[in-house]
Amino acid sequence: MHDERRRIEERVERLHTQRIKPALYAATVPFEVEAWQAPGEPVSFEEAAAARYTPFAMDTPWGPPWGTTWFRMRGEVPAEFAGRRVEAVIDLGFVGDWPGNQAEALVHLPDGRPLKAVNPLNQYVPIANPATGGERIDYLVEAASNPDILADGFRAPTPLGDVLTAGDRPLYTFRRADIAVLDEEVFHLDLDLQVLLGVMTHLGDHEPRRHEILHALDRAMDILDLDDVSGSAAAVREVLAPVLAKPAHASAHTVSGVGHAHIDSAWLWPIRETKRKTSRTFSNVTALADEYDDFIFACSQAQQYEWVRDNYPHVWARIQDSVKKGQWVPVGGMWVESDGNLPGGEAIARQLVHGKRFFIEHFGIETKGVWLPDSFGYNAAYPQLAKLAGNDWFLTQKISWNQTNKFPHHTFWWEGIDGTRIFTHFPPVDTYNARFSGEEMDRAVRNYAEKGAGTRSLAPFGWGDGGGGPTREIMERARRLADLEGSPKVVVEHPDEFFAKARAEYEDAPVWNGELYLELHRATYTSQARTKQGNRRSEHKLREAELWATTAALHAPGYAYPYEQLDRLWKTVLLHQFHDILPGSSIAWVHREAEAEYARVAEELEALTAQALAALGAGTARVFNTSPYDRAEVVRDGSGTPAYVEVPANGCAPLAPTEPAQPVTVEGRVLDNGLVRVEVAEDGTLASVYDVRADREVLAEPGNLLRLHTDLPNYWDAWDIDKHYKNRYTDLLDTDGVTVVETDPLLGALRVERTFGKGSKITQTISVRAGSPRIDIETDLDWHEAEKILKAGFPVDIRAPHSSAEIQFGHIQRPTHTNTSWEAARFEVSGHRWVHIAEPGYGVAVINDSTYGHDVSRTVREDGGTTTKVSLSLVRAPRVPDPEADQGRHRFTYSLLPGASIEDAVTEGYALNLPLRVADSAGAPEPVVSVEGAGITVEAVKLADDTSGDVVVRLYESRGGRAQGVLRTGFPLAGAAVTDLLERPLDEGEAAVDGTVPVTLRPFQILTLRLRRGAVS
Repeated sequence: MHDERRRIEERVERLHTQRIKPALYAATVPFEVEAWQAPGEPVSFEEAAAARYTPFAMDTPWGPPWGTTWFRMRGEVPAEFAGRRVEAVIDLGFVGDWPGNQAEALVHLPDGRPLKAVNPLNQYVPIANPATGGERIDYLVEAASNPDILADGFRAPTPLGDVLTAGDRPLYTFRRADIAVLDEEVFHLDLDLQVLLGVMTHLGDHEPRRHEILHALDRAMDILDLDDVSGSAAAVREVLAPVLAKPAHASAHTVSGVGHAHIDSAWLWPIRETKRKTSRTFSNVTALADEYDDFIFACSQAQQYEWVRDNYPHVWARIQDSVKKGQWVPVGGMWVESDGNLPGGEAIARQLVHGKRFFIEHFGIETKGVWLPDSFGYNAAYPQLAKLAGNDWFLTQKISWNQTNKFPHHTFWWEGIDGTRIFTHFPPVDTYNARFSGEEMDRAVRNYAEKGAGTRSLAPFGWGDGGGGPTREIMERARRLADLEGSPKVVVEHPDEFFAKARAEYEDAPVWNGELYLELHRATYTSQARTKQGNRRSEHKLREAELWATTAALHAPGYAYPYEQLDRLWKTVLLHQFHDILPGSSIAWVHREAEAEYARVAEELEALTAQALAALGAGTARVFNTSPYDRAEVVRDGSGTPAYVEVPANGCAPLAPTEPAQPVTVEGRVLDNGLVRVEVAEDGTLASVYDVRADREVLAEPGNLLRLHTDLPNYWDAWDIDKHYKNRYTDLLDTDGVTVVETDPLLGALRVERTFGKGSKITQTISVRAGSPRIDIETDLDWHEAEKILKAGFPVDIRAPHSSAEIQFGHIQRPTHTNTSWEAARFEVSGHRWVHIAEPGYGVAVINDSTYGHDVSRTVREDGGTTTKVSLSLVRAPRVPDPEADQGRHRFTYSLLPGASIEDAVTEGYALNLPLRVADSAGAPEPVVSVEGAGITVEAVKLADDTSGDVVVRLYESRGGRAQGVLRTGFPLAGAAVTDLLERPLDEGEAAVDGTVPVTLRPFQILTLRLRRGAVS
């Protein structure tokens, strides 16, 4: 047989594109359209309905950036449309096929009920199959003219990312608003061809099935009447029916499809726009559920449900109905799909608590899995946190973006730092926006790493990255692929069902231990430093407010614990941990609002803490310690005078200064407190850090070396830092002077000022306090660079085989060598409050109050010694998607801690981030809880969420070893129970109580205790 593949394929492609698709709508009549441009921010339906509209013609430009235009569309269904499938078809002037980053609209009835959204590939609104015609149609359409931030390949800066800079030039041209008849035979012929072409083009040339489909298509095109596509469509389909009816092979892979619409809670649009995106997408989904009984839609992010509940009650009611029918499936059990690395441990616990509680309260459903397809890596505490929240499975997708190494598994057990394992799936289709194309189905089978052991994978399907959701075309493709030769089998089902089947067939799946590190998007640990600082400080202020509110509730008669206020503030912080806000990868508008929100949260939490302390009664000045460790350190009193005080963990003490063992001396550029001696060089670097206790020099080279690197990644500016950044840099060695600014016996400090680059200025105050080996570097930076990253390096004279970085509820070790490509790919990593390096007998920690990104490298010197260098990533200057990212003022502190163990790093990490607080108080109440036992760390103290008055305490083992001790309470104790994160008792039952609670923890174990209060004697 002659090879005619090219002729046939080109023939089918042309007829499909140029004849069949244009024939989808058999007849049309235009709507009469009027328009009203809403001033400023979006308005309510009631306000829009009462507005004055003016006539609007097709092919007219509309929509300034971030504007809202309401269109009134009126029309009548012609009598000749009777008995046929009639739809409204609306084209706002869509560009491309992505609904998430351009014009979108929500169609309402005159009474305000939302019907459905219109998006680029979802432009229809069902009207009916009218019996007689003549029906009057009256719509109010809320159209959002969101700008295309991704234009120009996402490489060029744009002012469109903020309403303040975007201008007012119309962005779109309205193309179509019609009442139309959908030709159902042509519609189904189009889908038949899509599926067969997709299967055929991804079969090998040697496959008989490929040639069978090819010649069937050729015969079918012979039947197509080019002058009457509609009239011949049924006959064409009959020719194709036999090849569509051939069943899949018995051993065919099974793809479990679940509808999805990944709606970023903010990204290339602000939060206010996400609230409208949810209404549009959820209207689409519930409309599709009415049309397809076999449709199942999985939706995460309780925050988005709450927005719809509060702003779109009609859509909310439809969601509730779909949940009852089993077509809408709440998943994920988190408040938002948060970043996987940057939120603190307690914050991730609260993400799970608030998310799961919402679904239980509103739907009676307890979600069973963590749904995080798009976060930029996943910390190694997740398995334990997920299980403690009652989850059985974990889903991710982003690891498919790895730049260097291909992740070796798709179905596996993920083991966390404490040993907890959770059944995990990583869909081989490599997208959470699947459309059941031939390419995707072929990729899912080729990629699947567990062939021969597992037989199934998951495919979330629907338009996402901004919403839109599944469409009828995707559902039709799924139906055709249910059992089709040459393709994997497709079944639409609940993700719980998929995970149950996958686990049943592959209980002995391989194990991946430790973090799921994404070998890409490493700059998200640093970009938008003020957003990250706002998160860090909010987390610690929430801890502080909860502790002292609990203390006041126990000891101050009449004090009311602020349940609702704390709940609201937590949810605000959790929202801003979304995986495009906290990582710094959103437009300028998002980060401008985030900084303002963090400022409001801080002000409100400060007031809550002050109210709690005031409730204890006015009296003398006392020092309050929110840290879980006893403190003996220098604090400034109300007049700013330094004082040395000792304060118990989670407690307070009088501001009654005691004398430290040795005062601080300042001689020239040398600070000495008897524990460390610090010499600052003329160029402002640390020339020497001498550990007096260990009688050794800490630094191998000058420390606190500020290095300005050129930082232009190949793509994704705010997200990525590529390895070549290391090759070009300038060391900041010129100073405007080194001056003495503090010579108190309790505190010595030197100030170094520098100007550099494009008018940037950095002022650093290097201080040493009595009684502490910690060297603080308070930094005030006025930053005006572009496409640069500023790092602070500490080359330490230590041969460290690995570094340890704090993560959620513990720490993770990473090799300092680069033996393998996996290790080399970790050239920029994340950590929380500290990084620690050590050789046997000696260690050093670098501590921070708001920095997450860092790198650790190792070199061997000519003298044979080893230098291990810790470099903190302080601030970046990407220009896409926010051209002004990180510009302006930054204030932060980082510290060097010589002679530090892991326990020292933990202790000082809390101390730096939870500064002592001085306030007037009438008494010194006992700490709510105190712990005896090394390695047992209190992470949270609060009252139970059910308002019972029980005290909830979350502990964890922080050193990486076993711990045993007791917990004592500062109130009468009637009983104690071990609970899950949702404060529900676990099978462990009630702990022994005799006024204390015995505590035994395995390495990095998290333990939540619910303490019942006894009567006051």
